[in-house]
Amino acid sequence: MSLLVGMGWRRGLFALAVAVLLTWAVIEAQQEKEIALVIGEPWETMRQRSSAEIPQAIPGHVWGWMPKTDARLRLADPQYGFVTPLARYLSVTFDDERVATVRMSPQIEPLLLDDTLKVVLDLQDQWRQGGWTPRRLNYFPSFADTPEWRAQLRDVNKGGSAYWGAGDQYQAMLVVSRFKDDRRPTEERYLITLGLSESRGWDPYTLDLPTPTAAP
Repeated sequence: MSLLVGMGWRRGLFALAVAVLLTWAVIEAQQEKEIALVIGEPWETMRQRSSAEIPQAIPGHVWGWMPKTDARLRLADPQYGFVTPLARYLSVTFDDERVATVRMSPQIEPLLLDDTLKVVLDLQDQWRQGGWTPRRLNYFPSFADTPEWRAQLRDVNKGGSAYWGAGDQYQAMLVVSRFKDDRRPTEERYLITLGLSESRGWDPYTLDLPTPTAAP
């Protein structure tokens, strides 16, 4: 009898352990993933700091990578850092095992105009608080929630762009454009594009950022 009781106790303990492991696996899968980086740092440093699964860089190559799950971006700079909402499209390039550029849409679906403005204004507020400054304001004024800006963004032939710089370290490009969402054909939806690099990394006044694919 004592042997049967002992076997039953061990089976119960094993079942409990399996249940705990499965619970932790579900929790881990549901946690929001983050890519935390500093432009120019070693790729491996970004891998160790981030919660999203990131493959190793390829020595001597310029290439790029996109996460398999939604993830937010955190620029882990002590002065100029900022955090984006979760993104479904987020690509990071490397150049000889160092983080080179970021191009992303800080959203998981096309957004309504109110939600779009909320995202871009929050990003601009974070930049201002961190010491970033707008660039080329005469041609590209910063986004604002005004009737003029709303009318411009609703125009499919216009949209809007803003450019920001963080001293001589980083530059950012922020673009908003109308998007035809076939799932919601009667609604006005918008896409946001955010580009980030070192100040010398790419022309900040064009959209000519690399759009990487998964590494071979």
